[in-house]
Amino acid sequence: MDTTLLSGIVLLLSAALISRTGRTTTQQWLLIFAACLSASILGITQLNSRLESFYIFTPEQLHDLSLKAIAQHGNDTSGVVTSIVNDLRADPKVASSLSVDEEWVFNNAGGAMGAMYVIHASITEYLIVFGTAIGTEGHTGRHTADDYFHILHGTQYAYTPGSFEPEVYPQGSVHHLRRGEVKQYSMRESCFALEYARGWIPPMLFFGYADTFSSTLDFPTLWATTRITGKEMIGNLMQGKV
Repeated sequence: MDTTLLSGIVLLLSAALISRTGRTTTQQWLLIFAACLSASILGITQLNSRLESFYIFTPEQLHDLSLKAIAQHGNDTSGVVTSIVNDLRADPKVASSLSVDEEWVFNNAGGAMGAMYVIHASITEYLIVFGTAIGTEGHTGRHTADDYFHILHGTQYAYTPGSFEPEVYPQGSVHHLRRGEVKQYSMRESCFALEYARGWIPPMLFFGYADTFSSTLDFPTLWATTRITGKEMIGNLMQGKV
């Protein structure tokens, strides 16, 4: 039986029982809970099946833009970033969903520290430039989205348990961290990347916030991150971009 229909039947039966007795028993509350749970599971399943329809970027498109910018500007990272952002703003399909401000803010997550510039943030995607001029190392996090790390400058290294050699991602390559996977990573020297995540973005924010409460206590940076991310997510939601 379809889950929506089953949930509706259970809710109707519960409502009928409540109307007859004037109160709710433990069994009736269990029925209501089961109906709500099944409806929630169905909703998440249906949204997951539609995720592709919400995306406005593709990893291939962003990789092409990154390679083009690197070919034009080489190790001039500022020029590379500006070229990518200008190309995106010239695309009418995504221009209205991009941040109009270049706001850099520190980012501490998984023990690693760098800075980020939010280009786009919505419920199902984010696009940022992330990096550091002096190197860092930490935990990738285990996320509800696929993460594509397009290396614009420098080299990123990654490690998974059981390996005896590092994964090496030089300038122009892409490190794809699949949803649910986890790795150790390092950027031993100056390294910047165009980071694109696609999937469910809000749960990732907990990982991004955790170091503030357990380590840095840098609440002004936490507020700046919240303000920038919230502004972009709400702004995109208001124009229909989930």
